[in-house]
Amino acid sequence: MTTFIIGLVILFTGGAIYGSLCQRVFGPDDRKTPAYTRADGVDFVAMPKWKNALINLLNIAGTGPILGPIQGILFGPAAFLTIPIGCVIGGGVHDYFCGMISAREGGIQMPEIVRRTAGTAMHRLYTVFVCLVLFLVGVVFIYTPGDIAATQVFGFGGTAGEASTWIIYGAIFAYYLIATLFPIDKIIGRVYPVFGGILLLSAVGVFAMLFIKGYPLLNVWDPWVLNGFDFGAYFRSEQFIPAFFVTVACGILSGFHSTQITLVSRTIQHEKEGRTTFYNMMISEGFIAMVWAAGTMAVIGVGAENAGITMQMTESGWAYFAMVGDAVQKISATSVVGVVCRNMLGPVGGIIAIIGVIILPVTSGDTALRSLRLILADALHIPQDKSIKRILLSLPVFAVAFAVLIWAKVDPNGFNTIWRYFGWSNQTLSVFALAAILIWIMRQGKKRYLWIPLIPLAFYAFITCSYIMSAKIGLSLPYGVSLVIGVVFSIAISAASIWLGGKDAPSAERNDRQETGI
Repeated sequence: MTTFIIGLVILFTGGAIYGSLCQRVFGPDDRKTPAYTRADGVDFVAMPKWKNALINLLNIAGTGPILGPIQGILFGPAAFLTIPIGCVIGGGVHDYFCGMISAREGGIQMPEIVRRTAGTAMHRLYTVFVCLVLFLVGVVFIYTPGDIAATQVFGFGGTAGEASTWIIYGAIFAYYLIATLFPIDKIIGRVYPVFGGILLLSAVGVFAMLFIKGYPLLNVWDPWVLNGFDFGAYFRSEQFIPAFFVTVACGILSGFHSTQITLVSRTIQHEKEGRTTFYNMMISEGFIAMVWAAGTMAVIGVGAENAGITMQMTESGWAYFAMVGDAVQKISATSVVGVVCRNMLGPVGGIIAIIGVIILPVTSGDTALRSLRLILADALHIPQDKSIKRILLSLPVFAVAFAVLIWAKVDPNGFNTIWRYFGWSNQTLSVFALAAILIWIMRQGKKRYLWIPLIPLAFYAFITCSYIMSAKIGLSLPYGVSLVIGVVFSIAISAASIWLGGKDAPSAERNDRQETGI
């Protein structure tokens, strides 16, 4: 438990100090924000800080800070330190500067930020890449909340052959379409604060029970064995670097966040709200990740016989087992959510917490598809001021998404394939964003602070490259070779970003800045 507490101190104390530093480096002022300068009643709408903060938290906190830590904690108690450190110097930095640069540049989205900093060629690559990721997010965040709702709330089987599965998927799909089409303050701005309250209550409830019930949590200096499961052996065999950082993903840093934060940059009333709305909400997501990592370790400690989890080796590796009826059976990572909630909060509290967990991916999936619509609109030069234009652009996207969802549900390996590629590509997106942040900071005459984005940029360039080189979904190269390639790639990307940051902004960028009144 001590390591867990130390991690929380790092998260909140470090977040306060580093967040203040990021704010000082950016230098927010009293200029009018895009919510006023570009007000359109649809996407550019001024909303209060507390509402923006909750909307941003729900936008960025999908299944990543829950399912990621549930699997990431299997690497051992080191996760209690790497998650908070990563949030403070990586995720928080990424989210704050993406949001603030967008606000300062007129509410532009991440592809345009990349174009203005890294150039047209990189912008085209990024646009294709980000559209693919947003599409996958939309599919994944229909699948996961639908399955959790079917199996953990309604007691259905959640199989492709059950009508109930498709009814639940259809309900989520319908909500996504409504949230994608309607003005941001009509749907998202009204329901998200309620969702935010449920989300925070469920996380705080699990957190409180960790201490009240005194669950066993390992420290980094303890033997890494709990209830028969050897965390140390898992740590060594599963390649902590780079696999852990791709597995935990959103709980530490996520490129997907940059696509969501730019939506909220269009609704903040003052630039000085950015630290609370962007940086601190990433710290809050780190807290959620810490809670679910600790909750999973806790129920592993009590075992399946005590309504917890027992880890058992199977043909495909270590797997979660829990009591299902009167027998111990293998369960999925999504089902671990229900075990944790019910063990800690009881039947009623457990259901409320599960609802909070379902809300997380739903409230990220809708804004992911909203972001995809806006990016496609920008790329195709289609105005979004009229409902018919939003509908015509959204319907083809939703049709393809539903087709992919059917395939993912029917094919036994369909969803696993989508999830693995989504996890890697999600982290790769952050490399684009961090490079753009570094270039932007340097061009603002603040080269002495380039190390702030450079640290996470260099690290995640290494992680994403070495992972795709060594993983089965990638090139399956030898582990040592993959690490070397990752180091070379990291140095190259870092050097190129610093070189671009030292150059004058291209004339196209200067003209864009003049047109937006900057």
